[in-house]
Formats: sequence, C-alpha cells, structure tokens
Amino acid sequence: MSTTEQPPATELDARYSSEGATARPWPETAAVLTDAPLYWLSTVHPDGRPHVTPLIGVWSQGALHFCTGPQERKARNLAANPEVVLTTGANTLDSGFDVVVEGRADRVTDHGRLTALAREWEAKYGADWHFDVEDGSFVQAEAGHAHVFAVHPRTAFGFGKGEPYSQTRYRFT
Repeated sequence: MSTTEQPPATELDARYSSEGATARPWPETAAVLTDAPLYWLSTVHPDGRPHVTPLIGVWSQGALHFCTGPQERKARNLAANPEVVLTTGANTLDSGFDVVVEGRADRVTDHGRLTALAREWEAKYGADWHFDVEDGSFVQAEAGHAHVFAVHPRTAFGFGKGEPYSQTRYRFT
C-alpha cells in the first residue's frame, strides 16, 4: 500500500467467524493480492449471463491489474459493464486465506503507468511475460495488443479458513 492510500474500514463479520476470531488487517490481505500467482475474474455478458476466467495480474498502487486482448470475451463484457469481481486464494477448506475484490475495471492507457506495470509483470512472472507498450496497450510480438485494466477495490472480503474461521470486510472510500 502506498503512503497516499487510505486504509479501508475493516470489520469482522461475527456471523461467519469462529468465536474469538479477529478481523484480518488490510496489509495482510494486500500481501495475498500481491503474491497470488493466479486470479479469477468474473464479468457479465451483455445478456446478463456470468463469465469467469482465470488470469494473471499485478497488485500495484492500490489496484489489481490484469490484461486481455480487445476481442476476448472479458474485454467485450467490460465494454458493456465494467463491474467485476476478482478472487484469489487457496483451494482448500481447512487452511489458507481467500480474498474477493469487488470494483470497477477501468482501462489504463497512460504510457508511463503501462511501462511501470509491464516491468512489474515481468518481475512477477518472468521473461515469458515481457510486454512492450504501444498505443495505450501492452504488446507482445506473438500475441498482439492487450488492454490493461485496473480494479480499485470498492469492497473486499477476506476469508480465513481453519481455526479460527473468519470473514473480514474491507470498505474503501
């Protein structure tokens, strides 16, 4: 979290938490978002049907960033409705910490910001994920152009699994 970001209001939902559980602090949740190798993106088709897909991404400057080709289903869905849910965590029942981020996917086109994000992508995922920046997009010779989106959380949830179970809500202003 950068020094200019305001920490979210954080509250434990006792209805879905073990007795004695405490709210998980936001920096712990942000670390899960930073370190996750894979995220699941939920968008909505123009006709209202849900669409879910796994993808890679980068948590940076208070937002979860992902990219997609302009003709891919998720890009077409976002053109009609930019509201999304991104999830990540451990696919286990009795251990781990899952995170759900709700927000709006806004396209990133600033050359300097995209260049910084391209460096972060490569640092996280390796040289196979090297991107150049051109015309407000990521570019790879083999794959072509990809639009980059930032999702600043409006609300996020953290689900602690195992003892204690916990559900923490984070509300952003």
